[in-house]
Amino acid sequence: MIDFTMPDFTQAYAEIFVLVMICVILILDQFLSDAKRNITYYLTQLTVVAAAVITFNQDHSVSVISFSGMFINDGMSALLKMSLYVVMIGIFLYSRDYLVKQGLLKGEYYVLGLFGMLGMMIMISSHNFLTIYLGLELLSLSLYALVAFNRNSPTASEAAMKYFVLGAIASGMLLYGMSMLYGANGSLDFTIISNSINEGSASKQIQAFGLVFIIVGLAFKLGAVPFHMWLPDIYHGAPTSVTLYIASAPKIAAFAMVIRLLAETMPGLQTDWQTMLIMLSVLSIGIGNVIAIAQSNLKRMLAYSTISHVGFLLLGILAGNEAGYSAAMFYTITYALTSLGAFGMIILMSRNGFEADRLDDYKGLNQRNPWYAFVMLILMFSMAGVPPTVGFFAKLWVLEAVINIDMTWLALVAVFFSVIGAFYYIRIIKLMYFDKSETDIAIEGSADMRLAISLNGILILALGILPNSLMALCVAAFA
Repeated sequence: MIDFTMPDFTQAYAEIFVLVMICVILILDQFLSDAKRNITYYLTQLTVVAAAVITFNQDHSVSVISFSGMFINDGMSALLKMSLYVVMIGIFLYSRDYLVKQGLLKGEYYVLGLFGMLGMMIMISSHNFLTIYLGLELLSLSLYALVAFNRNSPTASEAAMKYFVLGAIASGMLLYGMSMLYGANGSLDFTIISNSINEGSASKQIQAFGLVFIIVGLAFKLGAVPFHMWLPDIYHGAPTSVTLYIASAPKIAAFAMVIRLLAETMPGLQTDWQTMLIMLSVLSIGIGNVIAIAQSNLKRMLAYSTISHVGFLLLGILAGNEAGYSAAMFYTITYALTSLGAFGMIILMSRNGFEADRLDDYKGLNQRNPWYAFVMLILMFSMAGVPPTVGFFAKLWVLEAVINIDMTWLALVAVFFSVIGAFYYIRIIKLMYFDKSETDIAIEGSADMRLAISLNGILILALGILPNSLMALCVAAFA
């Protein structure tokens, strides 16, 4: 007789609620006319807010593993999910303006967006290879469809096909690596695999082989060099509302996936994966910053910027200790918020039939609207790591973690390329403040869009002036 224990469903109340609401919104949207499409939007935002309330009210003081060891609720999952909800609220808010301007306001966008959020929530709380892969594929399939959301755009269709093919290769690599570790250790559970590696009871050759494939799969999903070839084309080809989604929220889930797979499952192989992450981080920071200088399209420039930021994220993780992990978490959360604001500005500047994605579109922005120019200045300074924005402390604490493990040379390399990278951020500021505007068309946006982008910029500045509260939460997540 098989012994069956009823799982503790209370641990997954947020995920269950989101899934139920997705089904409700999907059915209800079929009966709504285009004039009433805002109902779908408000229900979507209500879903995210309610999920945040459920997560906030759960007890995360002690790690709880449920669903036969497949699902975990701990301090890290709580903080990352709350950060995810904040970013998702911003994504849906900014996206509505863009979808209205471009005539793309359809309920499917919100349904796919919520499915992607559900996949990210599952990834964040995964404690088993099956659940982390399930969450990853749910997110990936939603993003493939979102990239091709504008059916009338050949560029978007091409980007979606590239994303699908390369994403499938990355998933295959990741799955193959997981199968190697399963074969070597006889389990899919993170704790059992970790104990088996520490005891040295499994074949080291097979484990190393599996680790290589997992690192390759993770690097593909993160967009780290040399597995970055899909990122600029997807950012450029996808509708800006979808690029906004891809550039922000999934980075939080990707960080969780790297921590779960490397720091929690394979601490015994730290020397091996640390060496590989060093190579990936140096290449990403260097190539990302250098190639971004040559871009004239803002979305492509921010794509290469993302690649360089992924390199910094990996610097914190390769430190291999709690200080490095908490610094990397702080970097991930603040980068997601900054990226949200940057693509939000592109949406604000866009209008019907016009995407404000060229650098020249920002010439003389200070003459047209000094406040939005100031918000963009804050966002660009944060990405460049200029004080007093939060990007400065994000980079500082990651570099400090690297220096503390006696890799000062690696920190110097990162600083060198960051100085080079500051050029293309400052170039945008120069265009806004010192060049003459090519148009005098007023910047249009809904009241909530204008308020949100203003709060986004203020938040980046406030976190830069008072960064310790968020950093304390990140440290507590790994305590």
